[in-house]
Amino acid sequence: QVQLVESGGGLVQAGGSLRLSCAASGRTFSGYAMGWFRQAPGKEREFVAAISWSGGSTYYADSVKGRFTISRDNAKNTVYLQMNSLKPEDTAVYYCAAALSGFVVVSIKMYDAWGQGTQVTVSS
Repeated sequence: QVQLVESGGGLVQAGGSLRLSCAASGRTFSGYAMGWFRQAPGKEREFVAAISWSGGSTYYADSVKGRFTISRDNAKNTVYLQMNSLKPEDTAVYYCAAALSGFVVVSIKMYDAWGQGTQVTVSS
């Protein structure tokens, strides 16, 4: 099982940027597809972005398309989420997750390991 630790969250004004990182340890990171999800207070956890094991394929939720970019560095066992043009509605706890499938997956049920989350707060 791979272990995941997120970092990079914080408080930012609307229109600002943050870069989240997710460091993996344990089993071979490069074999996993990786995803970012978020959960706002009182809401269900929702898909944000995903990247295949090689980094060759990515997929985004419509709400973040054009503003967020997912990437990975398999040599550093790390996946990133660059978030630009942040909006107050992006406020949530952001989680990274790993999927053994290796291919881009959207469904939360397809992910096998989860980090503890990092808080992102966007002020208006």
